[in-house]
Amino acid sequence: MAHDLNKDEHIRREVIIHSPVIAIVGRSDDHYYTSYQVGEYLIKEGFTVYNVNPNLDEIDGEDVYKSLKDIPEKVNIVDVFRRSDFLPEVVQDAIDIGAETVWGQLGVQNDEARLLALGAGLNFAQNICLRTEHECLFKGMQQG
Repeated sequence: MAHDLNKDEHIRREVIIHSPVIAIVGRSDDHYYTSYQVGEYLIKEGFTVYNVNPNLDEIDGEDVYKSLKDIPEKVNIVDVFRRSDFLPEVVQDAIDIGAETVWGQLGVQNDEARLLALGAGLNFAQNICLRTEHECLFKGMQQG
């Protein structure tokens, strides 16, 4: 069942816990950009991260894929660092590869994309930072 992750913090956390493979669409190789920093954080936290950016060949020695369709394994979360108007296209690509969740980072939101994702059975989050959500979850687990 698809979930609007903006509406349920508990389910949002469950999705993160059970999603070991993340594709970052629009990841930069520039250390000063948030997309780079989020990817670096997720790798350090043990996630398998695939970088997707048609303008790059590698980031820190890791391959960069031209599209989601080029990734060699099942993707749990498609984490999006593209302009909001590109989000429906990314959602369609996520549907095509059988991803479970599309996650629009801070400032990335599009109602058409939300309806498309939820209608196709994908979980959907928008305008939420995956790194911040993970940090809150991890901090909460350490304290609990």
